[in-house]
Amino acid sequence: MPNARATHLTRRGVLAAGGALGLGAALAACGDNDSKSGGSDATKAAAKSGPWTFKDDRGTTVKLDKKPANIVAFTGVAAALFDYGVEVKGVFGPTKTKDGKPDVQAGDMDISKLTILGNEWGQFNIEKYAGLAPDVLVSTMFDTAGTLWYVPEESKDKILKLAPSVGVSVYDVQMPQPLQRMLALAESLGADVKSARITEAKKKFETAAERLRKAAKARPEIKVLAGSASQDIFYVSGSNLSIDLEYFKALGVNIVEPSAKALKASGGWFENLSWENVDKYPADIIIMDDRTSTIQPADITEATWKKLPAVKAGQVIARTPEPILSYDKCTPILDRLAEAIENAKKVA
Repeated sequence: MPNARATHLTRRGVLAAGGALGLGAALAACGDNDSKSGGSDATKAAAKSGPWTFKDDRGTTVKLDKKPANIVAFTGVAAALFDYGVEVKGVFGPTKTKDGKPDVQAGDMDISKLTILGNEWGQFNIEKYAGLAPDVLVSTMFDTAGTLWYVPEESKDKILKLAPSVGVSVYDVQMPQPLQRMLALAESLGADVKSARITEAKKKFETAAERLRKAAKARPEIKVLAGSASQDIFYVSGSNLSIDLEYFKALGVNIVEPSAKALKASGGWFENLSWENVDKYPADIIIMDDRTSTIQPADITEATWKKLPAVKAGQVIARTPEPILSYDKCTPILDRLAEAIENAKKVA
C-alpha cells in the first residue's frame, strides 16, 4: 500500500494488501466511447444552477460559477456518485477488465457511456481529458500530502492545470467518515440526499454495522486476517490506515496484526510474506483483496495456501480494500463479514 510520506508511489508499494490499488488491473489505457447519455437529473440540474463551492479534505475550497456538469473522476468515486444520481463524463483507474466487462470498482455504471482516460496505474490520457472540457476532477487520497489517487505523478501538473480538483481522504479514517464526505459531495452536485432511496440505504448500512458489532462481540475468539495475493508475495494488512479494517476493528472484530517492524517498513500498511511462510499468522477467517490486480483465492495454487486451516474450512471471503463510497455498496461488505464471523468454526 502507499507510503503516507512518499510523493511517488512505487509499483510494489501500491500493490499491497492494505488499502488501495490496482496496479496490474486490466488493459487498455483509453476507453472507446464518450458519454452519449444526457446524464442524470442531478447532473442536468448542475448545468443550470448557480455558483458552486466545495471544501475538500485537503482543506482546498473549489469555487465555480455553476455546479460542475462535466465531471471527471477516479472510477470508484464515479461509481459512488452514480449511486447518488450524479453521473460523470470521464473516468480514470480500473474500469474495464481484460474481457471488456466492468471492473469491480466500476459498480453499476454503464462503462460503454464513459470516456476512459486510463485503465491502469500510471496511465492518463491528457488529450482526451482536455477534450471533455472538464469542470472538476475528483479522486480519493491515501496520504496526508494530498496525492490524488491514480493521477500520475509525472503528469499531474499538466492535468491539474486543466480543471480544479477535489480530494476525498480515505487515509487513516474509518469507513463512515469518507461515506459522509462522498454524500456531502454528491449533495453539492445536486443529489437528493433526503430521498427515500438514499435514506433507506443509510439505514441499512447502520443496521449492518450493528450486526457486525454484535457478531464480533459474540465471537471474540474468531481471528480475521486480511490478505492479498501476488505471484511471489502474500501481503498481510494491519488494521490501521485502511478505512475498512479500521472500522472493523472499531466494531470489535479481532483483526490479525502483522509485526510492528514489518508495518513500519511498509509505511504502516502491511507485511509481505513468501508463500512458504504464509502460515505465519493463525487465522479463522481470511478476507482476500477482491481487486482485479490481485490473484483471487480460486486461482491460488500454492500448496502452503491450501493447507491453511481457514482455507481447508472454506472460511475465505472477499475483502474490498477500495470500497465504492456509497451506503448501498458498503452495506454488503459489513454483512458479508458479519455472516462469516457468525458461522465461523474456530480453526486457528
